[in-house]
Amino acid sequence: MNIEDYRNYCMNKKKVTEHFPFDNDTLVFKVCNKMFALASLKRWENGEAFINLKCDPEYAQELRAEYDSVKPGYHMHKQQWNSVYIHTGELSPKLITQLIDHSYDMVVKGLSKKLRETLK
Repeated sequence: MNIEDYRNYCMNKKKVTEHFPFDNDTLVFKVCNKMFALASLKRWENGEAFINLKCDPEYAQELRAEYDSVKPGYHMHKQQWNSVYIHTGELSPKLITQLIDHSYDMVVKGLSKKLRETLK
C-alpha cells in the first residue's frame, strides 16, 4: 500500500475528511470530526510508513502478539491505538484495509446515535 492508496481508501468512507491539525506532516483522517487514522508523510517518504489506527483493546493485544509490525500507538493511548508498520511488508494489503475498517467502525460506534444515523 502506498500513500495514495491509503488516502483514497480512507477518503472513500462515508463522512471522512482529511486534516493537518498537529503540523504540516501528520495527515489525519476523521469521521464526523473524530480521528480514526493518522500518519506521518515524512515517514512515508523516508520508507518508514506506518499508520496509527484505533483498535478494540483485546484485539489490539492479539494483533501485537501475532505481528511484529503492529505496536502500541506511537504518541497515542497505548490500549486503544496501534501503530501499523506498512514498510516492513509483513502485513498484507487486505489486513491493512481490514484494520483501517476496524478503526473507522470503532470510532463510528462511539458516535452519538444522531451522528451514526447520518452515515446510513
